[in-house]
Amino acid sequence: MYARYAGVVKVRYHDVEICEGEIEEFCQKWRIRELSLFGSLLREDFGPTSDVACLVVFEPDADWSLLDVIAADQELSILLGRSVDLVEKPVVQSSANWIRRRHILDSARTIYAR
Repeated sequence: MYARYAGVVKVRYHDVEICEGEIEEFCQKWRIRELSLFGSLLREDFGPTSDVACLVVFEPDADWSLLDVIAADQELSILLGRSVDLVEKPVVQSSANWIRRRHILDSARTIYAR
């Protein structure tokens, strides 16, 4: 799952390769405090048309508009080579659907945190 090439750490989930350095740059640019993966990417049912589901926590003073979040979503899609579903973690944490909330939060795998 982990590979190191000339000092570059890459993680592979199915056919999605994640370069830690690129993720760190992306998160710093978009003032992301924590980025986690969840959903089918972490399970066996991930397929050719599956998107990459990501939980994100922005810095408290990051005042992004909806268009900014869409731009971040598109940029991350390019980095990962897959469509991305960017979901804000506080939205999940406050969801009334406790089953979905618990499933997402319990299965999420953090790939960046500061």
